[in-house]
Amino acid sequence: QVQFVESGGGLVQPGGSLRLSCAASGSDFGFYVVGWYRQAPGKQRELVATISRGGNTDYADSVKGRFTISRDNAKNTAYLQMNSLEPEDTAVYYCNGKRTLSMRILNIRPDQIDSWGQGTQVTVSS
Repeated sequence: QVQFVESGGGLVQPGGSLRLSCAASGSDFGFYVVGWYRQAPGKQRELVATISRGGNTDYADSVKGRFTISRDNAKNTAYLQMNSLEPEDTAVYYCNGKRTLSMRILNIRPDQIDSWGQGTQVTVSS
């Protein structure tokens, strides 16, 4: 069972950028579809980006064109490059994944995930 640890959050001004990292334990990270999620205060956790085993990506409309998800299987790490950040992007960001034989995009809903890491706080404010 792979476990995921998020890092890279911080305080950034509107219009700024951050890159989040998601380090996975274990040796079969390449068999996982990986998603980045976020939870803003008072709101439900939401999926913002997904990357398949084959590198295909999908994004929530709210981040499309601003966020880029990627993965480096050799480093057991996934990333979320966030550009043009807005105050509405303020949230705790989490990564998670699901082992799959499929190479296709699989958008895993937050309620389909049993265990979460600590997440990393992203605050966009002037």
